[in-house]
Amino acid sequence: MKKRLFIMVEGEDDVRFFGRIIKPLLAPRYDSVEIVPYACIRREKVNKFLKSVSLMKNDYIFVADIDFEHSVRDKKQILYCRFSNIDGGSIVIVIREIESWYYAGITGGVAQELGIADLPSTDDLTKEDFNARIPKKFDSRIDFMFEILKSFSLEMAARKNQSFHFFVNRYRIYANPDP
Repeated sequence: MKKRLFIMVEGEDDVRFFGRIIKPLLAPRYDSVEIVPYACIRREKVNKFLKSVSLMKNDYIFVADIDFEHSVRDKKQILYCRFSNIDGGSIVIVIREIESWYYAGITGGVAQELGIADLPSTDDLTKEDFNARIPKKFDSRIDFMFEILKSFSLEMAARKNQSFHFFVNRYRIYANPDP
């Protein structure tokens, strides 16, 4: 019996990333996969939502950037304080921010085409670093993000970003899943 999956994300950049890259790979395992941006929802509502998802025996993945916390453990402690109904086993911490996952998926050839640096690791890449690397030919950061998603390499991203590697292994997400 299949069930529903809710991917709880912070904002619109996360919605774009998870909608384009992750949702299609997880969709065959569930009746539905829904992406819910929680940053603009009141804490009490998020708590009630997490509780109802669990009561209905559905799954969720709660995604949060580590931002400037010193460790994943520290960030999780903040989330436990903020959301009393959160399950620690459902939390995924993005290091440093979602932009690091976007940039990690850029292959050497695509980096060359775009005229940007091919970074060996994006573990320390911040939103500001990402923004500073946007080529002038793009009208906006959203255009640049869409361009990255067109040729995003799951394998490359897992090599270049440790938290993305952890995520794809934990949820068994592969570009070419076995039938």
